[in-house]
Parts: sequence; structure tokens; C-alpha cells
Amino acid sequence: MPSDLSSCPDLAQMLLKKRGITNAGDAEHFLYPDFERDVRDPFGILNMEKAVERILCAIDTNERIAIYADYDCDGIPGATIFYDFLKKIKYENFEVYIPHRNIEGYGLNNKALDALAERGATVVITIDCGIVDIEEADHARKLGIDLIVTDHHLPQDILPKAYAIINSKQAGDTYHDKMLCGAGVAWKLVCALLARRGEVWGVPKGWEKWLLDMAGISTIADMVPLRNENRALAKYGLVVLRKSRRPGLLALLQKMDMNQANIVEDDIGFMIGPRINAASRMGEPMDAFRLLSAETREEADEYAEKLMHLNDARKGLVASMVKEAHKHLEGRTLREIIVIGNPMWKPGLVGLVAMSLVKKYERTIFVWGRTESGEIKGSCRSDGTVHVVDMMTSVPEGVFIDVGGHEEAGGFSVSSDAVHTLEDELVKAYQLARKEKENTELSVDMELALSEVNWVNWKQIEKFAPFGTANPKPVFLFEKVKIAEARFFGKEKTHLELSFDGSGIKAILFFADSGKYKILKAGVTVDLVATMEVNTFRNNRELRLRIVEVVKKM
Repeated sequence: MPSDLSSCPDLAQMLLKKRGITNAGDAEHFLYPDFERDVRDPFGILNMEKAVERILCAIDTNERIAIYADYDCDGIPGATIFYDFLKKIKYENFEVYIPHRNIEGYGLNNKALDALAERGATVVITIDCGIVDIEEADHARKLGIDLIVTDHHLPQDILPKAYAIINSKQAGDTYHDKMLCGAGVAWKLVCALLARRGEVWGVPKGWEKWLLDMAGISTIADMVPLRNENRALAKYGLVVLRKSRRPGLLALLQKMDMNQANIVEDDIGFMIGPRINAASRMGEPMDAFRLLSAETREEADEYAEKLMHLNDARKGLVASMVKEAHKHLEGRTLREIIVIGNPMWKPGLVGLVAMSLVKKYERTIFVWGRTESGEIKGSCRSDGTVHVVDMMTSVPEGVFIDVGGHEEAGGFSVSSDAVHTLEDELVKAYQLARKEKENTELSVDMELALSEVNWVNWKQIEKFAPFGTANPKPVFLFEKVKIAEARFFGKEKTHLELSFDGSGIKAILFFADSGKYKILKAGVTVDLVATMEVNTFRNNRELRLRIVEVVKKM
């Protein structure tokens, strides 16, 4: 077999090169994820042995174990993985604790640790949190709790004094993939425990693969890079998700009118993930955990219904917050950084508002609200010209009470006094921290003709799935195509569908800007930029294009 890509079809060659893959070995590895090859020994992760020994000791002596998970679509599926494992080995002396987003906030907190200690917990295992909780880790030690931190967020210079820390981003860890999500790390810990003791517990070899529905949901929803081991976890996660017998998933899919056998990564990003997150944004995060861990369909239906209602309410609230923000910003002179907030806004929703405002105003946005306990908390999103955490940590001490996050997005809390001058301080910090915005010109993988939107080519594109961070959907340019019909459809006529002369292929765009696209009519020639996808609505399989951009030709 040649060492270059010459044995691959032209389309696959071009797409591989665009992803920096130039030799046959790497192409084989990327196009054909293999579970045995790509999912490595969990004991390759630093401190895994130490964590496993402590947990086995706790199980042997019937100590109370607490699973302390973050409240989002990474922590909650991660908690479900651990819950399923402990149930499988018939271990009963444990509890799952998920902090209330609006009351307790992110990460470990001392009140929760006090309550867990009172209930007898001597081992606390964090999932998707804990790596920056220095003070809380000290408090856990004083309470006689052995804290095992499993996390994937960036460690700070000082690590918490925990019994063991499992996080491949820490210094000294040589694991081959440092980008696993929180639930992915939790799954690795379960795999390690089963490797040590699974046979003794009578757990069938390979049973842990049934937990990949949860690890896969989080890997895709948490937008970690879909390369290396993550690519395998996402791919096999989808395989398991399509076969899962989990009552909670089945109930949720039915409420969303989704066909389980056809689930793809977009369904996680746009349908499943938002409903799991709605529990913490709008109510009790434990409701999402109760859904995913439900053991009967009756119980699952109740929580699925609840999450559907919460998600609908979330959409309405975010829309009204965005509308209110636009109204305020209309009368303001816009600076390089925009800070906007309202004491009536829910902190759990402000990140979604910030995301919407970044698109509209093309600036880095900070949005805040007030928690039920009176704290001012917010979220920020970068426009690509600044690392938001670097910027927040460079403002004078005392402005922020707390900050966290990564380059593109962050969270913060601020005092009632400091919030009034926050924009001034951030604008000053921005001047020093800003960087050149990366070229955001639309990246097109290659040019195609409409006749090339066919099942043969789709088979090549499909090998690149699942798509996501570090592996975006291939984008194609269709030059000078003539529109046969342009129509808006849906209950409120918010979606656009185009059909073209001489082709049966349709192109669609959901939530299209009617003002922008009303110039599209029969007979108009356009350059179309789009991705290719399979529409399985009502179980009909048809190829179509998803519009990225349409440019009218003169």
C-alpha cells in the first residue's frame, strides 16, 4: 500500500489534507477508528492506580462514597456512568450530589462537603470539577474526607491537596490524549476499577462499553477535540446510543420525536444536550441525572416531560433577555468590550445571551445576572481577539471575586460595587491582552458541482464523521447555480429551502434571516456554500445541503 494518499478517492484525499493528514497510516487511523487500538489502558493516566486502590478499599470496608458532579451535560452523564457502575457491582453505600447552579455555583463548596460528611461520606469523587478548588480540598481533609478529583479543566499553578488527582492536563501526566471530557475521565476510572476487580464482581467483560452512550454524549456536547481517543469515544458512543436500552434516553427521544437508530452528533448538540442542560439552567440539575439513571420507563417519562418543559421555558427566557440586551445596547456607544446585565437575569442563562450578542456585535461580551443568594455572576464569550481568562486575571485585584474558563468562554463573579466599573477595567485590560483576530474568512474544503451531491461521495464524507471540534463538517462551494424556487417554510415561515435548475437536490437553512434572503427568487444565480447531510425525517433517507452562505451573483 502506498505511503501517500494516492489510494484514496480524490474527495477523501482533499478532505484529509485539509485536516493535516498526509500519509496513508494516519488516514487509516483517522477514517477507521478502532476501539481496541484507540482506547488505551486507563492506568496510563497519572494517579489512576492510587485512585483505584482507595476506591477498592472503600468498597471492601463499606465506606460511604459520594459522587460530586458538575451540573452540565458533561458532569451529569459522568455521574450516571459512576452510578451505573456502583449499581452493577451491587454497592449501595453511596450517593450522587450535583450542586444547584444558581444557589451553590460551580465546583466544590464547603457547605455541601459538610453535609456529605454528616451523612458519613469518607470518599468524595468529583466529576468534571474540583481541579481549581484549593480551599475546598483543604476543608475536605479537615472533615476526614479523602478527595479524588477527576477533571479535565486546566489546572492552575497550585493544585488542590486531594488524595488523588486524575486530570491529564496536569504536569507529569504522559497519557496520549490529554483532551478527554469530564465524563470521559470518569469512564476511564470505571474501566480501571473493572480491570482490577470486574471478574470478582461478576461483571461481564466488555460491559463498560454500554456506558459509552453517556461518555459519547459528553464528548460531543462538551466540544472537546474529536481526534485521537475522543474520536473513538464519540464514534462508539453514537453506536451504543443508537442501541441503548436506557429508559431515560428512550423517554426523551420519544418526547422529541426522534428515531433512535438515526441519531447523529447534531442531535446531541441541538436536541439532547440542551435538554440535559436545561435542568440546571432553569431548575434542579438532579432532574437530568434522575432522567438518565431512571430504572423504569414510568419514572423516566416523568423527568423527560419535566426537561422538555424547562427547555421550552429556557428558550423563551433567553429570547426575551437577548431582546432586552439589544434594546439597551442600541442607545450606547459600543466599546471594544461590552458588559451588560440585569439583577433579574438568571446567571444560568447569561452564557447563551453572550453567545448570541457576540455574533451580532462582533465584540467580546460579558453578561451578568444575580443568583438567588444575591451574588452577581456572569459568563463571557470571546470574539477571537482575546483570551478571556487571561484578560480577566490581568485586571486589578479585587475587581473579580472569582474567574474560570478557557480561551473562548469563561465565568466570573463580581461584587455589586465592582460591576458598575467592570467595563472600564476590562477595556483597559483588553488593550494589553488583545491579539490579532485570526482570519475568519469562510473556509471551504473544495468546490463541487450539484451533480456531485450523490451517495457515492456521501459514503466518503461519512467516514469523516462524527464531526465537531477539530473535525468540522466539510464545507463545499457550488459556483453559479441557478435557483428554481426559494421558499420559507415551517409554522412561522422561519426556515429557507432552495431548489435549483437541473438538480433534484434541495438546500435548507433553519432560522434564516428573511430580510437577508428575501432577494433569493427563481431565476437568480448564486454561489452557494453548504455542507452535505442525510435527512431522515419520517424515515425517508435523502441527501440534501445545509446552507452556510448564499452570495447573489450580479
